[in-house]
Amino acid sequence: MSDRERLLELLRDRSFARKKVVLASGRESDFFIDCKQTVLTAEGHALVGGLMLDAALAMGAFDALAGVELGGCPLASAASLISAQRGIPHDAVYVRKDAKDHGSKRTLEGDTRLASGAKLVILEDVTTTGGSTLKAVAKLRAAGYTVESVVTLVDRLEGGREAIEAEGLTLAAIYTRTDFIPA
Repeated sequence: MSDRERLLELLRDRSFARKKVVLASGRESDFFIDCKQTVLTAEGHALVGGLMLDAALAMGAFDALAGVELGGCPLASAASLISAQRGIPHDAVYVRKDAKDHGSKRTLEGDTRLASGAKLVILEDVTTTGGSTLKAVAKLRAAGYTVESVVTLVDRLEGGREAIEAEGLTLAAIYTRTDFIPA
């Protein structure tokens, strides 16, 4: 079984549910994919790190991997770890939804060693409307970084790709809704 097949098996078993939920976008849905339930296992972490890194590398050269709080942060860490193990280290950066209200009051974590204009790839767990991804892109660009690509673990096929591409970004999805609910 390939890594992609095994991770899908884990996501279907641990992360996918047919139930009514309200999503971060405010939309109601009849299914839910909580990727963290798979990604935060040791096996899931290793599998997702390799697959997300491979997808990011396929999109071209970049300097670091940015994870959108909260679901994208373990993805960025896992992919960063795998990159170091492969001898092609790419650091991780976390993009907070809101600046900390204490201490450094930072919106970005792990970016202080990056050069101005560094190219980052955003990693996201689930894409619905693309709203949280586009907010993260705006924060990274405002901080002086270049963002051209997004890798999502699951594209729900609910307009996120179109919104992201309308902003001039490229989106790669490891899985889509049809991997969980056949068309």
